[in-house]
Amino acid sequence: MFADRTDAGERLAARLAEEGVDADLVLAIPRGGLPVGRVVADRLGVPLDVVVAVKLGAPGNPELAVGAVAGDGSVWTNDELVSRLGVDDEYLREEQARAQAAASQKLREYRGGESLSRLDGERVVVVDDGLATGATALACVRQVQAAGAETVVLAVPVAAADSVNRVRDEGARVVAVETPESFGAVGQFYRDFRQVRDAEARSYLTTDPEEG
Repeated sequence: MFADRTDAGERLAARLAEEGVDADLVLAIPRGGLPVGRVVADRLGVPLDVVVAVKLGAPGNPELAVGAVAGDGSVWTNDELVSRLGVDDEYLREEQARAQAAASQKLREYRGGESLSRLDGERVVVVDDGLATGATALACVRQVQAAGAETVVLAVPVAAADSVNRVRDEGARVVAVETPESFGAVGQFYRDFRQVRDAEARSYLTTDPEEG
């Protein structure tokens, strides 16, 4: 159990140090990944930026991700979950359009509308506050790989075991503080999991790592 996202970031940073992870850049997934990513970036002594993706919510359960749209417009869907839930093509098209609009808005808010820069040869750590279905994380990992990163590590405080395997299958390393056998939602592993608002999330990007 983590006290809050800052506590989670401190424990995640310690785990990354234990595992000898070096990086040139930390990319946090907004909004919840930014408080965690700020701590990790400060501990590693590298810049913090963002990588954007928006989940495709399941019918009647928008918090359950059946896929995600990345900031570069690419789409990933969990075909097994889509099939199991009986999600039809029309719903997916509508949800993808909504998510693409939301991803574009996030790019405007956090990157001035610019997509992810080239990352050729960079060692990148992608950070979020947890890994549930893994949809947004997978979309972000794929973006970072497509941008030319030499290595990609997905670092999260808590992760569902099957989602860890899914990300590893994409060729990324995964570092998690906890991988509990029973996993319902990320929030159940935090005492304080209040929503991070955009203004607060953006504030983490203006903190100088030298001051961290």
